[in-house]
Amino acid sequence: MTSIDSLVDRKLRILQQVGGGPDAPAALRRDWPRYLRVATFFARTFLAFIWWDLIAGHLPLIGAKVRRGSLARWREVARRYRRLAIRYGGVLIKLGQFLSIRVDVLPLEVLQELADLQDEVPPEALADIQKVIVEEFGRPIEEVFAWFAAEPLAAASLAQVHRARLAAADDGPEVVVKVQRPRIEMLVETDLAALHLAVRWLGWYRPIAARVDLGRLYQEFATTTRRELDFIQEGRNCERFAANFAADPGIYIAKVYWETTTRRVLTLENVAGIKITDLAAIEAAGISRSQVARRLYDAYLQQIFVHHFVHADPHPGNLFLRPQEPDRAAAPDAPRPFKIVFVDFGMVAVIPETLWAALREYVIALALRDAHRIVQAYVAAGVLLPGADLKRLEEVHETLFKRIAGVRMGQLRDVALEQAEYLLREYRDLIFEMPFQFPTDLLFAVRAVAILSGLATALDPDFDPWAATLPFAERLATDELTRDWRGYLERAVGWLQLLVRLPGHLDRLLAQAERRALTIQSSLAPDHARALRRIERAVERLSWMVVAAGLLTAGALLRTAGDASLGAALWIGAGLAFLWGLTRR
Repeated sequence: MTSIDSLVDRKLRILQQVGGGPDAPAALRRDWPRYLRVATFFARTFLAFIWWDLIAGHLPLIGAKVRRGSLARWREVARRYRRLAIRYGGVLIKLGQFLSIRVDVLPLEVLQELADLQDEVPPEALADIQKVIVEEFGRPIEEVFAWFAAEPLAAASLAQVHRARLAAADDGPEVVVKVQRPRIEMLVETDLAALHLAVRWLGWYRPIAARVDLGRLYQEFATTTRRELDFIQEGRNCERFAANFAADPGIYIAKVYWETTTRRVLTLENVAGIKITDLAAIEAAGISRSQVARRLYDAYLQQIFVHHFVHADPHPGNLFLRPQEPDRAAAPDAPRPFKIVFVDFGMVAVIPETLWAALREYVIALALRDAHRIVQAYVAAGVLLPGADLKRLEEVHETLFKRIAGVRMGQLRDVALEQAEYLLREYRDLIFEMPFQFPTDLLFAVRAVAILSGLATALDPDFDPWAATLPFAERLATDELTRDWRGYLERAVGWLQLLVRLPGHLDRLLAQAERRALTIQSSLAPDHARALRRIERAVERLSWMVVAAGLLTAGALLRTAGDASLGAALWIGAGLAFLWGLTRR
């Protein structure tokens, strides 16, 4: 690979003098050295995949050993991607976080390597950040903010946050200011262009392209990333979230200062409090950790199943607690009241209307531990790939309910690890097939719940999610029954009409049976269909092996007869036929 690296270095020296200037053509307004580095990483990864997984993995003698080492190789690829993302930041960190939730696309070993990729990078120089503010408001920073902290509160891949005070006739309020990094839009478009190139390459591999809608996956990620660059939209998200929880005194959302907010600068009320992971400070304030875990869980159930608008990045830096004055009528040893404060609404998930009913059905079935209803909720949501084995899905959910249901949060990780080997052995076909492809917004909501589970475990290891979900599911079912009584009445009328028409249908059915005109359509069961496909592939490979053996034998006979050149050509043809047969999928 050293020749590739030397070629990249030569290209970098040339491209340093090309795109990047404001007068450059649109196609050149990219960071071309960065583009080449990222594209080279993807190219090397694909070349390694072609060699190890498509060729070497099917060769005699070494094929079995190569296949056994595939997961270790993919873990190493994920580690190299982590190093690349940490070095360059920008979209690469966002992509790692995005891929870490794609349980329907990547193997678990890769997800584990990407799961803890944190969106934390070295901060920009203060002068560069202040220059962005001056460009946005068209006046000196002193006329916008009375003072502006030199040290950032947080520095992420797209922006960083500073404390400040608004400039006003009187003493202005203290605020936090989120400012985009200089040149970040160009860097985002550069990384997206490199990623788009990689997606096009991956589209040539039929087994992946047939199973995953790569174009949709790329568009979802690009849309989500570009949306995070619009701070006007983030401010609207903040206000929408505040309106959703306006009647809940236990939730607090920062105020947006629109007069000092633009597409690249967002100014919010400073709502800092106790970090939700600062357990010592929570206990010192007299707040019940178990109450925090329960209220946080309830808030996310409301977001997903009632509001359909989810704060999708609940990491510890975005959640705080504000202690409130104790109620005078409360007992002296009663826990202190508090408010949960949410910040950073750049990453939100909007649950599509088409999924609302399916999600309600899912949470009710989950609370009732009804595997059949859960699988039917998957069907209604449209997240199952064609040909998914519904019976096997029901079996695996029933097994999970028997083995994990009732386990408390603090024990869930250990129990899940204990059961992983059993599930892999019993449902290996289903786990490796993974017959799902979820909408990105739904996966971001799932990711939020996964992060929330970790927080709830730290706050209260005895927190029982099953017990917390059941009353919520019952409330959902009651509300739906009350709200949709007209719909149920219409269905009852439809059933009555069906009963009236039933004798006529039975009469026609019996008449067809007497005329021997009944026909039955059948299809193979999913297990049998998969077995048939395996047999077809084996026969096809065997055919190519026979062709290769014939060419090899013919080449040997020709070389023995003295025609070395034609014999060599037939041997080459035999080798190509052999490799083609091995790599057929």
